[in-house]
Amino acid sequence: MTPRRLLSDVLREDLGLTGTHVGCEHGVCGACTILIDGRPARACITFAIQMERHEVTTIEAVAHDDVYSPLQQAMHEEHGLQCGFCTPGIIMTFEAYLRDNPDPSEADIRDVLSGNLCRCTGYQGIVAAVFKAAADLRRRS
Repeated sequence: MTPRRLLSDVLREDLGLTGTHVGCEHGVCGACTILIDGRPARACITFAIQMERHEVTTIEAVAHDDVYSPLQQAMHEEHGLQCGFCTPGIIMTFEAYLRDNPDPSEADIRDVLSGNLCRCTGYQGIVAAVFKAAADLRRRS
């Protein structure tokens, strides 16, 4: 593997995992957020070669057997997406966050969400979706 290949390029071009979107290419917009060993990271500023012996999770792994995760379902039900470009990054961010923080406040959600830019939704539907998913996850545990 070429040492300077970005993880986002390898995911999209070599592996066909096109759910990881590339927006700003500077790690600012959050569209390329994936999980590395369960923690959110920006694929557009990570070299693929650094991933040896690490677990990389993309949006393609969130739904199981064509069933949405609680967060994906809540994003749909609460109108937390419109064009969908930012959605995979937001979902990956909050899949990790809700695992560690099952009862977030609105301020917590908005603080975490500040790392993901969305030009369509106005964020209210996203915040409502995270609240709904958190409640659903708490009921399941």
